Amino acid sequence: MARAAWREIAPSETAGPVRSAIRDRALTLGFDGVGFARPEAVADAGERLAAFVAEGRHGDMGWMAETLERRSHPHALWPEARSVVVLAVNYGPDFDPLRTLGQRDRATVSVYARNRDYHDLIKGRLKQLAGWMHGRFGGEVKVFVDTAPVMEKPLAAAAGLGWQGKHTNLVSRDFGSWLFLGAVFTTLDLAGGDAEGHPDLCGSCRACLDVCPTDAFPAPYQLDARRCISYLTIEHKGHIPLEFRAAMGNRIYGCDDCLAVCPWNKFARSTREEKLRGREDLAAPMLADLVGLGDAAFRSHFSGSPIKRIGRDRLIRNVLIAIGNSGKRDLAIHAERLLADPAPVVRAMAVWALSRLLPPERFAALGGRYAARETDPDVAAEWRHA
Repeated sequence: MARAAWREIAPSETAGPVRSAIRDRALTLGFDGVGFARPEAVADAGERLAAFVAEGRHGDMGWMAETLERRSHPHALWPEARSVVVLAVNYGPDFDPLRTLGQRDRATVSVYARNRDYHDLIKGRLKQLAGWMHGRFGGEVKVFVDTAPVMEKPLAAAAGLGWQGKHTNLVSRDFGSWLFLGAVFTTLDLAGGDAEGHPDLCGSCRACLDVCPTDAFPAPYQLDARRCISYLTIEHKGHIPLEFRAAMGNRIYGCDDCLAVCPWNKFARSTREEKLRGREDLAAPMLADLVGLGDAAFRSHFSGSPIKRIGRDRLIRNVLIAIGNSGKRDLAIHAERLLADPAPVVRAMAVWALSRLLPPERFAALGGRYAARETDPDVAAEWRHA
C-alpha cells in the first residue's frame, strides 16, 4: 500500500533501518502513505507562494501573507529540522462526489467535510508517531497538520508520495486525489540523501482545469483562490460576488470537481477510516432542512465537523445561493423568512434567491416591505440590483 511512496527514496546504509521502522510504525498507526524528505528539497516552493500572494490570489486569507516568511521554507519554521516525515491518510469516497450536483433541492458537501474533522484524527496519530520516534531513536520532533504554516503538498511531492497536479493538489498513483497530509519534523537525519521526489504524470490531461465551474485556474499548476468555490464557500467571509453565484450550483461547502475528474482516481480506493466515511445525513441534505438552522441548531448539527468552523451565517449564505439556483419556487418561503435575519450576509443572499425564484410582481411587493428600511448598504444594493 505504501510501496509507491517508499520506492522514491533511495535508502542509505545508516538511515534505511530507522526509516523502515518508522514506516512500519506509521502504517500500524493507520497512515496509508509514508515518505521522507529533506527541508532543502522544497527550496523553490517559497518563491511560488510569494508570487501567489503578491498577485493577490490568496483573496482575504490574510494569514497566508502574515505567515509567508515562516511558510516559505521548513527551516524558517524550525531551523534545527534535518528531516521531514510526511504522512498521508486516504479519505477516498465510496460514491461519486459529483452525483448530487443535479439534485437541485439538495446540497452538495465536499467529501472531506462529510464526517469528523480530519485535523483531530491525524494530529493524534502524528503525536503518537512522533512520541514513539523520540523514545526509540532520540532527536527532537514537532508535528504539523494543516493548521500550521507548513507547505505540505510540496513536501509530500518531495517525499515521493505523489505529485502536485495541474489543479495544484497532490495526486497519488495509489490513492488518486484523496489524501490528507501531515508531517513530523525531526532533528534526526533520516533522508539518507536527497529524495528524488515523484515525477509529474499529468501529461497533456486538462480534465481538472476544464471542469472548474468558475475558471479558477489561470494556467496549469496555478490557482486563483478568489475564483475557487472552495475558497468562496469556506474562507470568504463576506458577500459572494455575483459573477460566481450561479456557477456555485448547490455546492454549499467546498467543491470536489477538479479532484473527482482526475483519471488517476481509477486507482483510488475508499477510506478504511470509519470516522472519515460520510455521514448519511450529509450525503445529500435537503436545502429546506439546512436553511432554517439557527445558531444553536447549527452548532449541534455540525458538532465535530469541519463545517462548524465557518459559522451559521456563512453556511446559510451558501444554502441561500443554492436555493436561488434550484429553480424550486416552493423553497422561496424559506428565503423569505430570512429577509429579517440579523446577519446582513444572510439577508443579502435571501434577496438574491428570491429575485431568482419569485415572479417580478411578488418580488417587488417584498421589496416594498423590506428594502426601504434596510440599513446595511450591501443588502440595500442587492435590492436595487435584483
